[in-house]
Amino acid sequence: MDLDLRKLRYFAAVAEHRHFGRAAEKLYIAQPVLSRQIKAFEQELDCALLVRTTRTVELTAAGKQLYEEAQGILAAVDAAVRRVHDADSGVRRLVVAFSTGLYVSEAIREFTTRHPEIETDVVPARWWEPDAPLRDGRAQIGYLRRPFNESGLRAIPVGHDPRVACMPAIHPLASRRELTLADLDGERMLDAPKRRTASLEEKFELIASGHGLALIPLSVVRAYVRPDLVHRPVTDAPGAETCLVVASDHRDKLLREFLDIAAATLRP
Repeated sequence: MDLDLRKLRYFAAVAEHRHFGRAAEKLYIAQPVLSRQIKAFEQELDCALLVRTTRTVELTAAGKQLYEEAQGILAAVDAAVRRVHDADSGVRRLVVAFSTGLYVSEAIREFTTRHPEIETDVVPARWWEPDAPLRDGRAQIGYLRRPFNESGLRAIPVGHDPRVACMPAIHPLASRRELTLADLDGERMLDAPKRRTASLEEKFELIASGHGLALIPLSVVRAYVRPDLVHRPVTDAPGAETCLVVASDHRDKLLREFLDIAAATLRP
């Protein structure tokens, strides 16, 4: 069965807003038309994607999976269309994927100063598949944390991101200045393999709600400051190596120049 990209976009909008009316406004279509399209999409896939009530719209397990897939698929399609338009208009573009909490803006500014004729852009890398933008063509360079699938990629280590324990501000361990892994024995931990959250916002909401503690890179925690959460150093927890990442077979001189600039700029 061929996937209908238009219906996939419609579904992604409803999944994002959890509301047919707001999704219809974003898509500039009538709400009844959107509802019919989603029902037709569910029939084509032969599974329910949404649970509808009079007040809310929730995703089924199949809907959550499709929404995850849809974000990458639609972003890749949009990137391909942009590359076609760039080729038609003679525009050269450099796109950098970045993991949450890792900032590449200084390197981009320096590169743009040297090459004002090159358009630059950034795309976020989802935490559970940070290498995806490099593989589906949305980005040529990544600024990522290990681990990720490195097959076919070249990683240049540039730094180290320590992991900290993130917990509710009222947790008994929150009064400690620093912790060890032994201090976390017996604590309920959010386990990504068992419950992979769709976003970092969801993960932090679960932590704040008492569903468990989590070891999280320090830069991520700093990017999501909340009054009901605290983080404490875990002195013996392994950190995450930060890397610049490109395809292992790249030959572009501009990519090499950006890598040199970024490596010098981002090293601690």
